Amino acid sequence: MGSPPKIRIDKWLWAARFFKTRALASKAVRGGKVRCNGERVKPAHPVQVGHLLHIQQGYDNRTVRVQQLSGRRGPAKEAEQLYHETEESIRQREQDAARRRTAASVRPRGQGRPAKRERRHIIRFTRAGE
Repeated sequence: MGSPPKIRIDKWLWAARFFKTRALASKAVRGGKVRCNGERVKPAHPVQVGHLLHIQQGYDNRTVRVQQLSGRRGPAKEAEQLYHETEESIRQREQDAARRRTAASVRPRGQGRPAKRERRHIIRFTRAGE
C-alpha cells in the first residue's frame, strides 16, 4: 500500500490563500508563526489531511484542520475547501476584533497621532510666534 499523500506546509499555506506568496508563507513558518500539531516546523515539513495548524497573521490567530491537499493556488472558493477553521478559533478572532475596535475608539487624549482638530490647534499655536 502507498503512503498517504503529503505536501510541503509552505506550499499548502500559499495554496490555501493564507499568504500571498510562497516566500511569505515560508518566512512565517521559519519565524515560528505557524505550528503543526502544536510543534514548530520547517517550511519543508509535510502536511497531511487531519493535521491541526495554528497560524498567526498580524493580530489574528487561526486554528485550522487540513481537509484536503493541494499544491496549486486556485480561486478562493477552492481554497476554502482545503481547510476547516475550528469554532473556538472563529469565536476568539471575533472577540479579539471587537476588543481592538473598542480600544481604538477610546484612545486617551495626547497619545498617538493628533486628530485633525488637534493638529489645527498645534499649527495655529506654532505660527502665532512668527
